[in-house]
Amino acid sequence: MQGSLDAWNVKAALDWTTGYLERKGDEHPRLSAEWLLSEACGMRRVDLYVDFDRVLSMDERDTLRDYVRRRAAGEPLQYITGEVAFRHIMVKVAHGVLIPRPETEVLVSEALSLLPPLKRRCAIDSLGEEERAAALSRRADGSSCDEAARCEAAVADICTGSGCIACSIAYERPDARVTAVDIAPDAVALARDSVFALGLEDRVQVLQGDLAAPLDFAGSGAGSYDLVVSNPPYIPEDVMGRLPSEVADFEPRLALAGGDDGLDVFRRLVRQAAVLLKPGGGFACELHEGHLDHAAVLASEAGFEQVRIVDDLAGRPRVLTARMPR
Repeated sequence: MQGSLDAWNVKAALDWTTGYLERKGDEHPRLSAEWLLSEACGMRRVDLYVDFDRVLSMDERDTLRDYVRRRAAGEPLQYITGEVAFRHIMVKVAHGVLIPRPETEVLVSEALSLLPPLKRRCAIDSLGEEERAAALSRRADGSSCDEAARCEAAVADICTGSGCIACSIAYERPDARVTAVDIAPDAVALARDSVFALGLEDRVQVLQGDLAAPLDFAGSGAGSYDLVVSNPPYIPEDVMGRLPSEVADFEPRLALAGGDDGLDVFRRLVRQAAVLLKPGGGFACELHEGHLDHAAVLASEAGFEQVRIVDDLAGRPRVLTARMPR
């Protein structure tokens, strides 16, 4: 970044950053430049274009210079800005946690469609605020409350990562109570940050552990959930070696690698999900496009019915959905 301080207004910084990243091979240099500059200056992207003459401070220039260096070295944009847009929310992202993908938005859509209709909440919603709170707390305390039990949707999000799935479901379904689980401490901490930033801490709980173990699926958790949703590690081993460097060099292998056929985690998960779900409960899982047919067989063998395979936005098989028999 050369030139006088007065020359370094928003327009000059945006144009220079775009050109530099383009020369470094960024696939979307203008978009990257907008995100980096808006983050460095504490501005919204749209405001960059209405405040072209705003001069960057020395601190802002130093911050932008660091961001540009990291992006030019191949670091994912989302790790630099520390957040990513996902459906209707923004979630936190950081090293050690998988960056949410558009394919996972399809998973959330399918998962939401498996939940009981919202109209089941009408009776409890007709109560006053204090009465409704008391009804919900009675269920949380473990005592009987048929109305609360009938009107809440219990969801388990296994391998939650950033928490994008858990937070989206809770945000879009105000009757949902979500328990999210991940084995990685970094993911658990980050997901909790997003839960609190979105004001969802009263309906989303994040636990650490291996798959459904924290849910006591073999004990009190059995038959307790209306929905189990997961985006587990599912990249087959032969594909892992061909991942783009931006993924292979920066994103956690633990959240990606799924064994020889990508189904190592799924084989355990589908059996646990069958135990967790209520009769008629739904299961939705994102998987590698080359192994959905085999996964469908495994789901049927685990006792699921109505097994479906759903394509992602690029038309590739991506999501498996199923239900437990009623």
